[in-house]
Amino acid sequence: MAFLLPSMACASDTLSVVTWGGTYQESQENAYGAGFTEANDIEIKWLEYRGGLSEIRRQIESGSVRWDVVDVLAHDARVGCKEGLFLKLPDNLFPPSVEADLVIPRPNDCVGPNITWSWVTAYDARTFPNGQPASIADFFDPESFPGPRAIAAFPQANLEMALLADGVPTDEVYSLLSTEAGVDRAFDVLSRIAGNLRFWTSGEEPVALLQSGEVVLSTAYNGRVAAAYLSGATEIKSIYEGQILDEEWFAIVSGTPNEAAALDFLAYVAEPVQQAAQARWIPYGPMRRSALKIIEAGEPWFHSGQPVLPHLPSREDRIENALVLDSEFWADHGEALTNRFADWRRGLGQ
Repeated sequence: MAFLLPSMACASDTLSVVTWGGTYQESQENAYGAGFTEANDIEIKWLEYRGGLSEIRRQIESGSVRWDVVDVLAHDARVGCKEGLFLKLPDNLFPPSVEADLVIPRPNDCVGPNITWSWVTAYDARTFPNGQPASIADFFDPESFPGPRAIAAFPQANLEMALLADGVPTDEVYSLLSTEAGVDRAFDVLSRIAGNLRFWTSGEEPVALLQSGEVVLSTAYNGRVAAAYLSGATEIKSIYEGQILDEEWFAIVSGTPNEAAALDFLAYVAEPVQQAAQARWIPYGPMRRSALKIIEAGEPWFHSGQPVLPHLPSREDRIENALVLDSEFWADHGEALTNRFADWRRGLGQ
């Protein structure tokens, strides 16, 4: 695919950073933006998007690149680099000491460290006063923990969680999901909770569903649950046993006229002090292990004056047993499994 690059590109004193809005964006503004602006005399223009690569493709093809830095999910980080949508970063931008410090290795030369996050299961502690769920198996056990559940409206993480709940070791989940028997087994486990099941599509919905009492258990993004809990807004807690760990990166759009400032931003964000600061505002995990040590030494770390380490998915004791979501697997099998998941939902009348 051939792209037209801007013919009259010129650097500006404003850097655009495209991210996901809400509390998450606020955490980045506080942890990354203020210090970077002060140190470099460059204003950051924060923009919100809903993910994907289509807008980036349009900008590059039109020869009018307006976005500089983009917060990208694991799949888009890989596809965007392969398609040439993202700048190949200089070899010396992240020295070997940084690479060795990452919780999850960089998938390519187009991305810089950002955060880790995870799919967890969550519940309102007030719902189960006589014995609370503690494992992924409990989520799929409506007899021991009765009541309606909620899961995401897409197969990613749901199928992995189902197999983990059924006793499949983390290192065998994807090989099993690559077989028809493994997929059947995952959907059989999902069907255990199909009697009273809701589906959510945005990160704030699980907390709202649990708060309202519409469901008693839900899968959720760990940071959304933890931020609400640490802010004193809810008694909703996360279960990290059986979590699906995921990765998020920063990438620079190919053809940006602000390449130098964008590279400085990625280097700044990757420093452990900034990585640790992000977790003050929303409990997603730093991508660098050394940032976790900064948090541990500074507890209570959260901006509300509470410890944040209990809520981070990338703690060493948690990632040892976590399943890291395999983006390559979903690139190969995503379409077929999405269709199977849609058929399963239709069978439920959803």
